[in-house]
Amino acid sequence: MGHGKEILSSEEMAGMITRMVFQVLESVRSSDNFGIVGIKSGGDVLARRIADEIAKHSGKKPDVGYLDITLYRDDLAQTQIADFPVVKGTEIGFDVAGRHIILVDDVVFTGRTVRAALDALTDFGRPSKISLAALIDRGHRELPVQPDFTGKSVPTALSESVQVNFRETAGADSVCIIKK
Repeated sequence: MGHGKEILSSEEMAGMITRMVFQVLESVRSSDNFGIVGIKSGGDVLARRIADEIAKHSGKKPDVGYLDITLYRDDLAQTQIADFPVVKGTEIGFDVAGRHIILVDDVVFTGRTVRAALDALTDFGRPSKISLAALIDRGHRELPVQPDFTGKSVPTALSESVQVNFRETAGADSVCIIKK
């Protein structure tokens, strides 16, 4: 669990993910022609959850992949990891060309992570459409990026951060606001 003020419980997160799944299912033209790609780390766990829920409700599990954007970041030179970036590996075992791709992240903030993910994703092919799904939208955009599917909009101060905890990685689901 995170340290800070919990703003979403496990049950609330589950409800939001289910709602996002139904929004995704309504938006895709053909269940055979879309895939889900999660941005590591955080978006990859959420992408798996969304894919599992889609399978539960539609009877067919979509293709799922994971994208590491480390080397596509525009702030790499400004961070301490610039000399030795830790690359977590991209795993996309399907062709993205011509498909509707649902790009998934846990938190959308400035839009820079999404920009990097778009650059990385299009290196694998040209999707027919890319939609963005995010559990939390905290505002403060620096780039013109807007999620198509959002679990919750959470206005935050720049002095705060949002921590999404998943049971798969943190032992329990929650979303917390952390004061820096």
